[in-house]
Amino acid sequence: MSFTSPIETRPLYGHRVLVPRGGPWGDSVASALRTQGASAVIAPMINFAATDDAPALEAALKSLAAGEFDWVTLTSATTVDVLMAHNVVIPSTTKVACVGETTATALAAAGYKADLAPSDDNTAHGLLEMWTAATGGKIPLKVLTLRSQIAVPVLTEGLIRIGHTVQSVVAYRSVSVELSDGVIADVRSGKITDILVTSGSVAEQISLQIGDIPEQSLVAAIGPRTAKDAHASGLRIDAIAPDIKIESMVDLLVDRAAQAKR
Repeated sequence: MSFTSPIETRPLYGHRVLVPRGGPWGDSVASALRTQGASAVIAPMINFAATDDAPALEAALKSLAAGEFDWVTLTSATTVDVLMAHNVVIPSTTKVACVGETTATALAAAGYKADLAPSDDNTAHGLLEMWTAATGGKIPLKVLTLRSQIAVPVLTEGLIRIGHTVQSVVAYRSVSVELSDGVIADVRSGKITDILVTSGSVAEQISLQIGDIPEQSLVAAIGPRTAKDAHASGLRIDAIAPDIKIESMVDLLVDRAAQAKR
C-alpha cells in the first residue's frame, strides 16, 4: 500500500521558486509558496546602501514620526526597507502614497498602509495624475518624498509645480547583489521551475547575471508595469499577476501549474 504525503497533493509540490527579494516581503512570499507545497529560494538581487547624507535622512524620519508631514511618498520597495531599518512609525495623521507594484506589497508586508497607489499607470506620472482628486485639491500640503540617490525627481518636481511644500530626501543608494554560483547554475539548468520578477531593477539583474532563462521555467512578473520594464531589459515574461498582492502572484503560479498538468 503506497502512502502519499499531504504536501505531495498541494498544487506547487515539486516547484522551486526564485524569490528575488528578502526582508518581510520575501519572507511573506516564501511562506505563501510553502503553503502551496513549493520550495522557495530567497535570493535578493537588489539591496540598499546607506545614503551619503545620513543626518538629513534621520532628521526627516524624526519629523515624519512626529507627524510634521501631511503625506509621505515612497517610490520603491527599498524605501520600505529603509523605514523598517529605522523602526519608523508613521502616525495616523500622515497619509502614505506609493509608486510601484512591489512597493505596495512591501508596505503591506511590513505593516504599513498605502492610502494612495496608482492602479493603471504605476509611475510617478501616474501618481501625480491622481494626486489632486485623492487629496481633495488641498493646497499646500506638506509632503516628504523619499527616493534613491539615482532617481529622477519627477514626483518631487511635480508636487512643487502644483503648489505643495515638499522636502525631498535621499533615503538610500541602490546596489546590486551578486547571486551565488549555485543559484545561477540551478536557474540555467532548469532546477528553478519558477522565477518571480518584482521590479525593473530585478529584471535587469536577472538579465545581466543569468542571461537566457530555460524555456521550461516560468518567468512571472508582478503587474504590467514590471512586465514592461522586464521586456525593456530583454527578459522574457511568461505570465503577469493581475494585481500587486502576494496572493495574486502565488495564485498565478498555481493556475499555470494546473494548466501544465492538463
